[in-house]
Amino acid sequence: MGPLADLKIIELAGIGPGPMAVTMLADMGATVLRIDRTVAADLGTPKGRVETQLLRRSRQEIALDLKHPPSVELVLELVAQADVLIEGFRPGVTERLGLGPDVCMARNPRLVYGRITGWGQHGPLAHAAGHDINYIAISGTLHAIGRRGQPPTPPMALLGDMAGGGMFLVAGVLAALHERTRSGLGQVVDAAICEGAAALATASFGSVAGGTQNEERGTNIVDSGAPFYDVYECQDGKWISIGPIEARFHRELLERLGLPATQSVSHMDRTHWEGAREVFTRTFRTRTRDQWCDLLEGSDVCFAPVLSFKEAPDHPHFVSRGSFVEVAGVRQPMPAPRFSRTPSAVPRVPQAPDPARFGQALSGWLASERIDQWRSRLG
Repeated sequence: MGPLADLKIIELAGIGPGPMAVTMLADMGATVLRIDRTVAADLGTPKGRVETQLLRRSRQEIALDLKHPPSVELVLELVAQADVLIEGFRPGVTERLGLGPDVCMARNPRLVYGRITGWGQHGPLAHAAGHDINYIAISGTLHAIGRRGQPPTPPMALLGDMAGGGMFLVAGVLAALHERTRSGLGQVVDAAICEGAAALATASFGSVAGGTQNEERGTNIVDSGAPFYDVYECQDGKWISIGPIEARFHRELLERLGLPATQSVSHMDRTHWEGAREVFTRTFRTRTRDQWCDLLEGSDVCFAPVLSFKEAPDHPHFVSRGSFVEVAGVRQPMPAPRFSRTPSAVPRVPQAPDPARFGQALSGWLASERIDQWRSRLG
């Protein structure tokens, strides 16, 4: 099921943005074979049970030692059947393993070779270690995030790794596959997280250049500078968000809060922002989050409760749309986006590599006789 049902992908196991990109492609129906390590790498963070490692869902896995020549031979044999290979090693690693783009594309000229790194395949920082915080820092985006007068506030590792990295890799791979329909040839997709993070801020680069966005964080309309685009604590210690930028939406918010309509006359006038923030702060502390939901949710005041990961799946909007599903006891988002004719299937439970499933994992790639030969050869 899914619009990518005829696509075959080899994933050289990595962390973060690469698996995120592959998960999206798998969610959309691609057949994915993940080549995992035989010895777990030190990733600095706990993994948890395999069924909770959701960026391994909906694919088959085998474990190979890629420093062992027969394992490399097997991967190259699989590459000959693949549409896409995705890897997230530092530049030059797959070349040293004998699995670089030149070697793989000599075996399969139609192969799209996706590479995801923090700094890109070349440049002064290309071989340096880094993480999401560093990639968004150099891109200008981290400087813009935070409250006025406060240090830059590192967000979760979503803006760089997942959005600037994984999502841009997906876009690049799909674009390369589309181009292949004309040329008949694959190509290398070099997805650098620092460039993706900068690209996400394209509008802000333009706004700063045009003088409509301040470089000082926390002083703009949509970065917590404006009192009408912020989060507020409720009576029960929980939080809500509001964002009525437009004048008509702002007027409706004031009406529903029982505040004087005169406050909406110049809600874009920055000289009134601190006073308005004090009013909103006092007002939202007079009721619980659920009470504010009853009053404001579903209206045009641009309102939503601030929910935790445990709370979000139970929100009535998500429940009505079937946005979350429970698989092997783990609640998780359903694939997104949605397709009208070729819907994505419910995700399959993540599974660690298991020698007993070696044949099953390769069954869509190699003939059964060839699988038996490889099983015997690899021991």
